[in-house]
Amino acid sequence: MVPQWQYQVRFDVVDPAISESIRRKAQDPALTRLFEILARHRAVPKSQFDAFSEYVATAEERGVEGYPLYQWTKATIENPAKKEKYLKSFTLYVDDQEVYAREIADSLESDLQPLAAGGLITRISKYDTNPENNPQPPQRGSKNSS
Repeated sequence: MVPQWQYQVRFDVVDPAISESIRRKAQDPALTRLFEILARHRAVPKSQFDAFSEYVATAEERGVEGYPLYQWTKATIENPAKKEKYLKSFTLYVDDQEVYAREIADSLESDLQPLAAGGLITRISKYDTNPENNPQPPQRGSKNSS
């Protein structure tokens, strides 16, 4: 039996002001089409910087030893160039889920394409949960876990 992978859609914007408006869910006329598309798909954007910051805060609250990507993530959000990059990169959650069926991801990606062609979005990416296609966190206690 072939596994049913789940998918996630992400997009990037070029303009830091647009990024900030998306993060605040501001009523910016430039974002009307984006928010209409997201609402139709029951999708909510979260900047990767915000997700990374939440991960670090949770790890620090609960104990970093249970969070294998803590050091990398903390270093990332403290690096000004990476902070700027990840503030402009958004992960789409659908029905509060980080990953979802391929059909949902395909439809969402398709509906976002005109915004990429129009310049609001600079890049759309679709990822799957197949471990062969994604780097995995280091194993605890292995030589590569530093």
